[in-house]
This record gives sequence, C-alpha cells and structure tokens, in this order.
Amino acid sequence: MMDIVKTSLGISKTIRNAGRLREIALVFARYGFGDLIGKSVVPKFPDLVLPRSSKNITIEVKGKAPKDWGQIIGQSLKLSFEELGPAFIKFGQLLASRDDLLPPSFIFELAKLKDSVKPIPFVEVKKIINDSLGESFTKSFASIDESPIGTASIGGVYRGVLKNGDQVVIKVRKPNIEKDIETDFSILLFLVSQMEKVSEEIKYLGLTRIINDFSSTLEGELNFYFEAFNCKRLKTNLAKHDLENLIYVPKIYDEFTSENVLVMEFLDGEAFTKYKDNGDCPEVKEKLEQSLSIFLKTFLADGFFHADLHEGNFLYLRSSGQIGVIDFGLMGFLGSRSRKSFIAIIYSLINFNYENLVYEFLDVAEYGDIPDVDLLVNDIRDAINPYVGLSVGQINFSKLFKKILNVLKRYGIFLPRDWYIVFRAMITLDGVGRSLGFDTDIYKILEKNIKEILEEGFDKRELIEEAVMATRDIASLTRLLPRHFKWFLKDFSKKKHRFDFNIVDLQKSTKRLSYSISFLGHCLLAAVFILSGVILLGDGFTGAIDEIKNITWVFWSLGLLLIVKSLYSQSDS
Repeated sequence: MMDIVKTSLGISKTIRNAGRLREIALVFARYGFGDLIGKSVVPKFPDLVLPRSSKNITIEVKGKAPKDWGQIIGQSLKLSFEELGPAFIKFGQLLASRDDLLPPSFIFELAKLKDSVKPIPFVEVKKIINDSLGESFTKSFASIDESPIGTASIGGVYRGVLKNGDQVVIKVRKPNIEKDIETDFSILLFLVSQMEKVSEEIKYLGLTRIINDFSSTLEGELNFYFEAFNCKRLKTNLAKHDLENLIYVPKIYDEFTSENVLVMEFLDGEAFTKYKDNGDCPEVKEKLEQSLSIFLKTFLADGFFHADLHEGNFLYLRSSGQIGVIDFGLMGFLGSRSRKSFIAIIYSLINFNYENLVYEFLDVAEYGDIPDVDLLVNDIRDAINPYVGLSVGQINFSKLFKKILNVLKRYGIFLPRDWYIVFRAMITLDGVGRSLGFDTDIYKILEKNIKEILEEGFDKRELIEEAVMATRDIASLTRLLPRHFKWFLKDFSKKKHRFDFNIVDLQKSTKRLSYSISFLGHCLLAAVFILSGVILLGDGFTGAIDEIKNITWVFWSLGLLLIVKSLYSQSDS
C-alpha cells in the first residue's frame, strides 16, 4: 500500500500512517460502510481486504423511508467513532452540534457520544507536568489529586494545591494527542471525500465541509496557551461592562502554564444544574439574568465571546455571591461590520421583518447559486408566521432560529463557521434559563436594550474608520481601473478580437457615460466632505447633537448636496 496519500480537499493534510488508514477502513466496513469503502477506497489500495459484514448501509438506506436514513447512518457512525477513539469521538460530538447542516435523526444518534475515554495514568500525568515545569512538580505544588475530576478526548483535569496554599485546577494534554488527531483527521477526510463520490446520502451530509471547519479550530483546542489567552481576554472585556463585579473569571497561573499544561484558579461553586426546576431561588435567577445581559453587551461591544456557555459552565459562588465561568477552549469573534449585521438580524427577527431578514442573511451567508429571493422570503414568512402576535417572552427563539436555518439549508445557504458559532452561542445562552426552569429569555433582554445597542453600535471612531475605508476603496478603484483597462486593450489587440457596434443613438450613449463619470467624481468628493466633517468632531465628542460644530454641518451639507445633485442628474439621463 502507498505510504503517503494526499487529500484533494481544503485541509490538504498528508496521511503517512498506512496502518492506521487500514485500521480505520476496516472498522467502518465492519459497521456497514464496506460497500462504500469498497467502491471508493479499495480501487486505490488493491491489497486492502475488507471483512465480511452482515450490515450494509447502502441496502438499509434503500430499504427504509427517506426520513430514516439519517438515523441509520448516525447509528453506524456512532459505533465506529466509539471504537476508533478520541479523535473520532471529538469529531462525532462536533457533528452532533451542527444542527444547521445535518438532519435531526442523524444529530440524535451522534448526540449519544460521550467522552468515554480512559484517564491518563497518573505516572504519565506527573511526567507531563514535570517536563512542562522543567523540574519536579513537588517544588511548586503541595499536592495533586491522582483521580481526575474530568476526562475529555484531549486530556484530563485534576485538582491541586500550590505551595502557597492556592487551590488550583490542572488541565493536562495527552501525550502525542496532536499528532494522533492530525493523522486521524487526515485519514477521515480522505475516506469521507472518497465515499461522497459514490454516495448521495454521504455527500448530502456535507461532512467534508464540517471537517474543514473543525481544522481551523484544531490548534486552539490542542494548545493550552490559547485557552489561557482566551480566559484573560474575556476577563478584561467583561470588566468594562460588569460594573458590579458580578461575573468571576478564574486567575491563570502563567508561570505554570505551557502548551501541554494549564493551571488556573479552582472555583469553589455550585453548578447551575443544582437549581434545575427549583423555583424558590429568586436571587440566583436574578444574577443569572444579569450575567447573561453582561455577556451580550460584551459581545456586542467587543465581538469576542464565550461560545459554550451552557449551564454546566456557570457556577454560583455562594461565598461571594458571584457567577463563576469556566472552560475557555471554544471562543468566537465577530468584527465590527459583522456585529452590525448581527444586530440587524436580531432586530428583524424581533420585528418579523421578513424581507430585511433574508437580505441580511444573504449578506453574511455562503451559497453557490443566487436563490429566488421572493420564494425564500415567502418560505421564511411561513416559518415565522406562527409566532406573529406573541410577545418576545412567549417566543422560543431557539426553535424559531432553527426553523429559519432549515429553510436556508433547503436553498443551499449556509452560515460561515464564525456566524454559526455566534447563533449557536445565542441558542445555548437562551437555553440556560429554560433548562433550569427559570423564565429567562436573552431575546427579551435584547429587545429591552435594542435602542441602546443600536446607538452604541455606531460611534465616531467607527464612522471615521468606515469613511476612511470607503475613501481608500474609491481611490484604489480610480488607480486600478486605467491599469486594468490598458491590460485589457493589449490582450484584446494581441488576440485580434474586435467589437461590432450597432449605434442607435451615439449622442445619448455618450451623454450617459459622461453622467456616470461625473457621478463617480461627485461621490468621491462627497465622501471627502463627510469624512472631513467627522474628523472635525474632535476627540471629546460624546454623541450629543448640540456638540456638533457648525463647520461639520457645512461639510456634511455639501456632501449631501453633491450626492442629491448627482442622483438628480442621473435620473434625468
């Protein structure tokens, strides 16, 4: 068998472990994928002999109603992933979170996957920590509990005490886990890409798309320096909006942290799951709602957010009355323009503005062919109509958003990974209060503060940045157009192409061209006037209208007049 197989897809990893490829292919064949592997992979590796199996996915899918094929494939993948180990379990858990792309029956089966991995032997844990510190851990730690308080596919979590008496949590990465996961994901991508060529059902799942998405976060998942950075950055951002110091983010001990080991403060708190269906905890409910509001404000202001805030990652610290937050491996980020689009989408949802909602999604989503917008708007209206007339507090926006995602999926429209993380984080946050029996609704919080959010979403600094970007784009266009036109004429002449003109009204066409050039010039000059007015506002501008200087109004008026004049001239042409 060849010892190197290069995938032809986005990750472009190299599979060097032919033995592992054989092992994975045999496991998939045993659980019913033998026919698909036989058609797609075996021709490339003639010496790969697959085991006989009474289970055949292709036959089972054809023999069942269409609604059952997701369940059939999901069951077989679950069993395969459990046998193949940590990398595949992690991938299965990722698949179970992508309800924007995958059918519910498929999600239901893979959601049963748990981190059923054996803990690292404590002898190895001590060696990893010693190697990380460059000395025996006993010089820095008074003790480390041998039994992990948590295990996951990439490592384990342990309690410990520093020499100074501080209670800490120690996350330890498994030896060689990075290499193992890279190898397994390369093989998985290769196998899936080959099976997609011979199975419409596998192709419909879009697994290669999800593998590619996951590859972009792989480094952050496996390097504890990233998690430490995420924790400190979130703590800094929250401090700007958490004026009552309600949310507590644990301290990172940088002197003991490395790529393989993360040491952070232990939070002695109660998981929020303890308060499930407990209606006599008004204080906890109020603080949870306040903390959700703070997280939303932080996200809207900075774009950086915790993307996995389920009830298990919230702790109630009784000693201080604060809300503790843990687990900073999965984070998300949206830039300034994307945050404005997010606000517009939420505002359209709250106000049931179907057309605007569709256009906002099309601005940020990924799709091949441009959809029939009128049909899409009608289908979105049908999905949203049952909720019309209900108050925000009466609407389950998680269900509503999932219905919208399903409509978009039917049209081949998908949210980019970063955007999906944002909306999944919103759904997770929205579900925190509901899962605990509290009447907490983050969309109600958004509605309450929507005016403030919209006002804060457009400050002077951002206006200046956008005006500068627009001016730069126009200047770049005026510089590039002549150059590209010159190249076009050279190529046109070299290849002896020709134009055949059928001039009906040369004077009218020339006049329109003249107006178009004039319009472009007026827009450029108007942008300069508007930018000048913004700059003249000064650093002390707070947003009050009475602080705007007269000269600023003059520049803005000139810019507006130029635009109006140009539009009027265009209409005449």
